[in-house]
Amino acid sequence: MLHLRVICPADESASVVGFLGTEPGVAHVVVAEGVSRQPVGDVVEAVVARKAAEDVVRRLAEQGVSRRGQISLQSVDVLLSESAAAAERNAPGEDADAVIWEELVATTGEESRINPVYLGFLTIACLLAAAGVITDSAITLVGAMVVSPDFGPLAALAVAAVGRRHELAARAALALCVGYPVAMLVTAALTLVAHLGGLFEAGDLANLHEASFVYEVGPFSVIVALLAGVAGMIALTSAKPSTLVGVFISVTTVPAAGFAVLAAVAGDWGRCGEAALQLLINLSGVSVAATLTLLVRRKHVGPGPAPGRGAPEPAR
Repeated sequence: MLHLRVICPADESASVVGFLGTEPGVAHVVVAEGVSRQPVGDVVEAVVARKAAEDVVRRLAEQGVSRRGQISLQSVDVLLSESAAAAERNAPGEDADAVIWEELVATTGEESRINPVYLGFLTIACLLAAAGVITDSAITLVGAMVVSPDFGPLAALAVAAVGRRHELAARAALALCVGYPVAMLVTAALTLVAHLGGLFEAGDLANLHEASFVYEVGPFSVIVALLAGVAGMIALTSAKPSTLVGVFISVTTVPAAGFAVLAAVAGDWGRCGEAALQLLINLSGVSVAATLTLLVRRKHVGPGPAPGRGAPEPAR
């Protein structure tokens, strides 16, 4: 269940309460009259079944509540209520199929912001990938995949494409187009330092076994990227973030970037090109598959707010 909080002018609270009272997936509607100061008005709260939340938010936004007030949702971890349980049973559909569009926009929007934390994680991931290649350590490469934050911008591109959110698309593209060059340049600089210190030699790339998948492009490069994109978007829209860890591990993005840097420093431009192609294939495959999956998911559960209408992109 989700906790719904609506702030609206006093002359609109009656229609909000009336609407919530007719929804089968809503329970425990509470009205606090006159407590809001900006805007001046009432606060209406309720609990909503996750599978009904998208429709409830969409219809409230169509009433103009989000323009003159506020609509917010918060997950409820523990709720003991027979009325709420009945509302959850009576709401059509399944919780696992629920796609709450504004929640998805807010999540991907936050994860695709380019900031020191994002750049730090991506750079650390690229350095870990380079270390994994030098030591031919699959475990270190897996660690680099887990640390990498690049699925956020890729998911944001999918959300932007489906919802026609141009600002979100620009933000995600900037995060990828700036983040990867920065991470790779820092990795290249430290690789040169390692080379001068005798920690890295060109011959270290000659006999790789565990790390060879990083740069070897083949049919499975495309297949894995597509499957990862599908799994990632299903996990994101089903509120199952733990599944995303498996998605991170399956995608050869950061390891390919790290290998490309090492190959460039070593003067092995052939394998540098292969690794760069592997990176491009994985980024493109994940993004395309995530977009197609989201299109299918939204068609299955019904339309959310029309592009450019309804609630504005949630602020963070």
